[in-house]
Amino acid sequence: MTLILGIDPGSRKTGFGLIDSVGAKTEYITSGIIRLPEGPLPERLKIIFDSLSTIIEQYHPVSMAIEDIFFARDPRAALKLGQARGAAIVAGVNGGLAVAEYAARSVKQSVVGNGAATKEQVQYMVTRLLHLPSAPAEDAADALAVALCHARTLVTTANMVTRIHYSRGRMKSLPAGQDKQGSGIK
Repeated sequence: MTLILGIDPGSRKTGFGLIDSVGAKTEYITSGIIRLPEGPLPERLKIIFDSLSTIIEQYHPVSMAIEDIFFARDPRAALKLGQARGAAIVAGVNGGLAVAEYAARSVKQSVVGNGAATKEQVQYMVTRLLHLPSAPAEDAADALAVALCHARTLVTTANMVTRIHYSRGRMKSLPAGQDKQGSGIK
């Protein structure tokens, strides 16, 4: 059991999604949106930090995945987004979580199969992949997509590590179905 907390940061709304990942199987735990009131940015950042800290304390995830900054037309918006990401990352690190960052295109490619997918396509695939009765809100769906991307990355990395060995100083990959001892049992 690996609980993964996905975050879609924002200075107005921050989406979160929690999934349980066991190998290639994933199960929906919870998701939602932290809606931030109008007001000074430092107060909104505190709400992000406090809210995510509470979620971490309640569910005890082992890792957190967060969407990386994209290039925006408005530099001020990009700075605010970066600060919201920072508040979320500090909440994760403060909670003892390993934190991974993924570009939005990588998340969409992992979940939808298209790095330029629309928000509606992400919602649709998250709903299908997690067997949800209805589509979550956009920001929550994006956060769940980030968590799914991280879960898939963990599975791929684990598969790669178990299929690699060194012989005569060179890295070799093992044939499918064969472990490092050559017994064929994984």
